[in-house]
Amino acid sequence: MNVKLIGKHEKDSRACRDGLALTLDEMMAQDKSICYVDCDLMGCINTKRLREHYPDRAFEAGIAEGNAAGVSAGLAATGKKVFFHSFGTFSSRRCYDQIYMSAAYAGLTVHVLGSDAGVTAAFNGGTHMPLEDAAMYLSIPETTVLDPADYDQLASITRQLVNIDKGVTYTRFVRKGIIQVYGEGSEFEIGKGVVLHESDKDQATIITSGIMVDESLKAYEALQAEGISVRVIDMFTWKPLDEELVVKAARECGKIITCEEHSVIGGLGEAVCACLSEQCPVPVRRIGVNDEFGHSGPAAALLKQFGLSAEHIVEVAKEFCK
Repeated sequence: MNVKLIGKHEKDSRACRDGLALTLDEMMAQDKSICYVDCDLMGCINTKRLREHYPDRAFEAGIAEGNAAGVSAGLAATGKKVFFHSFGTFSSRRCYDQIYMSAAYAGLTVHVLGSDAGVTAAFNGGTHMPLEDAAMYLSIPETTVLDPADYDQLASITRQLVNIDKGVTYTRFVRKGIIQVYGEGSEFEIGKGVVLHESDKDQATIITSGIMVDESLKAYEALQAEGISVRVIDMFTWKPLDEELVVKAARECGKIITCEEHSVIGGLGEAVCACLSEQCPVPVRRIGVNDEFGHSGPAAALLKQFGLSAEHIVEVAKEFCK
């Protein structure tokens, strides 16, 4: 890995979706076995360029995710490396059986992309706000589940996905504006967490991913100002989980806080708890959406309503570290 942490909490001038679109464009130019399938959202995700540049390998399936998943599996069966995109709520719920049976169970690799995951669906509302999407994919055997934090992390892991030839992959990500956490050119390794802050005085470790990375970094700074030292780990790969890093943090700090923009049921927190219960039992606090449906509103307001803000992380950490 070659990771440069910026951590200034500033909005990236680049739309996160372009981290995907431009990267796929480059990859498809180099590898003629790569195909792309979308569900009437190429305009939303800025992948119309793929249709223009590779009309024989970029396919529009329409508003029919089940069909798109089946088409993707069929292409994979012919030896193609397939990327399939829809909004996260539809690339999980709407096509789950087709992904499970036609792709995963059949031993075919399809790289599923779910944009507008979690509260970033914002004003599209609860019908378009997947808070359980990753949990669905975590339950499928042999999957890889990813939750990148920003443009550069999304681009880096997208380049690596073509090297995964066993099991379905699922990447949930923000479509538009996002805070830039990492510097341009940062490279990550799927399956390996990134330690962003650590010291020999850490009283707890925050394990996080996605847009919660920036919230956790803001919480880290606030806690440091009050004399409370915590470790921060970006666990962008939920499966396979970097269990070695999780256990190391538990042994050295003694307490773990997980932060996810996802339901606490079946998400990152549960994956971490499952690991620790068998290898290094320590107290854990899980921060995430607590068994609720999504609803409409600005993403920043929803973060606060669901208890996902930096301020709430600080509250939990201060109480936990007493």
